[in-house]
Amino acid sequence: MSLVRRARAEDAEEVLRLRQVMIDSLPDGDSSTQWHARSLPVLREKLGEADGDFAAFVVDHPDRPGALAALVAGTVDYRIGKAGNPGGRAGYVFSVATDPEARRRGYARACMEELMAWFREQGAGQVMLTASAEAEPLYASLGFVHKPDPTMMLRL
Repeated sequence: MSLVRRARAEDAEEVLRLRQVMIDSLPDGDSSTQWHARSLPVLREKLGEADGDFAAFVVDHPDRPGALAALVAGTVDYRIGKAGNPGGRAGYVFSVATDPEARRRGYARACMEELMAWFREQGAGQVMLTASAEAEPLYASLGFVHKPDPTMMLRL
């Protein structure tokens, strides 16, 4: 029996807590949690959609009932097809986080494997992510490779 399960609406607060763990680990991470209150209702709704374009997979914390030990979340979206992904469905991984007390137990890997299976079920022809230096060996072991990417961003 797998330790990993799909996150549910009632996991939303713990999902946000682990997302904040991930954000706090980034060099440009903003440790403010004021955004949690606005994000929580939307996250609950998204976690409650069994067949939506968003999924999160979690492991329950073995030492703290009601807490989560690990989280992996991702979305699938459509982009016009191309060589290598003619169907145009693309997965994106984000919010990979493990509670500091539960690290080095394989939880993130197990969650990633479930998310990859979900992406396949959704028909995604490719999966993208942004890797921290700490997590890069995990992603490489799962088959991810570096891609020269001229990505730009505009905050609205």
